[in-house]
Amino acid sequence: MARAAQNPGKSVLMKKRLSFCGLLAGMALSLASFGQQDVIRLGPCENDFIKRQADSLKQLLTKNGFMILREAQVEMESEYELPVIIPMTEGTWYQVVFIGDIRSKTYEVRMYDYDEKQVVYKKNQWGDVDGNIIMYSYIPKMSEFHMIKPVQVNKVQKKNLCGYILLLKKVVQ
Repeated sequence: MARAAQNPGKSVLMKKRLSFCGLLAGMALSLASFGQQDVIRLGPCENDFIKRQADSLKQLLTKNGFMILREAQVEMESEYELPVIIPMTEGTWYQVVFIGDIRSKTYEVRMYDYDEKQVVYKKNQWGDVDGNIIMYSYIPKMSEFHMIKPVQVNKVQKKNLCGYILLLKKVVQ
C-alpha cells in the first residue's frame, strides 16, 4: 500500500493492464465458443432462403480452394450493426460473406483492424446485382483481431431480421 501511495501513476497503469487482460480473456473465451460449433444460431432466426444462398456459396467457395472457418446465422435488428470479432493471420487470403434478409433495402459491411482503422467498406442496395449478398476478399498485413460490422436497413420489419456471416480462408495447395 505504501508503494502505491509513493507512485500513484504505476497503480493506475497496473489497473489499465489488468482491465485490458480481462478484455482479451473475454474475447478469447467468446471466440473459443464461436469456433466450437459449425453453425451458431443466435435467437430464433430461421430463414430457408438465406440458408440456401449460404449453402450454394459454401459449395462454390470450397470447390475453389477455400475452407470454412466460421459461420453463423444470426438475428439482427434493422439499422443496428452486429459486431463480430475474428482473429486473422498475416498474409492469409480470407473470403468474408454477409447475407441479409431479401426484404431489406440496404446492406453494409464495415471491417476494422485492431487499431480500429476501417479497412473494408461495402454497400449494396436492394436492386443491385448482388442484392442481399456482400462478399469480399481480404489479406491482412498483420496477424491481429479484426472486427466485422454488418448492418441491414429494413423499413417494414425492424426486428427479427435474419443474417448470415461466413468466414473462409484459402487453403494452400
